[in-house]
Amino acid sequence: MRIAVFLGSSAGTEAHRAATIAVAEGLVDAGHSLVYGGARVGLMGLLADTALAAGGEVHGVIPQHLVDREVAHDGLSALDVVGSMHERKARMAELADAFVALPGGAGTLEELFEIYTWSMLGLHAKPIALWDPDDYWTPLEEQLDRAVADGYLGTGPRAALTRLSDVPSLLAWCDRA
Repeated sequence: MRIAVFLGSSAGTEAHRAATIAVAEGLVDAGHSLVYGGARVGLMGLLADTALAAGGEVHGVIPQHLVDREVAHDGLSALDVVGSMHERKARMAELADAFVALPGGAGTLEELFEIYTWSMLGLHAKPIALWDPDDYWTPLEEQLDRAVADGYLGTGPRAALTRLSDVPSLLAWCDRA
């Protein structure tokens, strides 16, 4: 199974770095390959380097403007260079069987919400999860629950966003996907 991982291009906290390593190692040990944004920096680079060191396949997708800024990872199993961020998300969605969002900033949220919205619109039926070992996503979940309570989001689409906090749960989720 190919798992697309959305995560920060910044280094994040020590807890988030440890969680990134655990995700990469756990997925590779279980025989899954990774799809991600193709950068060598921050948590993104850590994910790729960890998965590659564990013998995994890592497929990056990066827009040309980030290649020009010299942030592309040059040691991946495969790297697709695309024309825009929109093309990046579409290509990642095409390649992936499931999606996991680790901690990150605006870019991670944007990727997560686009793929989540595509699911609600019926453009794909691939599972989506939040990797949340330290309650990073709790405020987001509270906002989504508020959207349900106020009538902006249905309970079905809300339930489609799974929350995971440990590697065994992640691997079990992958098995059900």
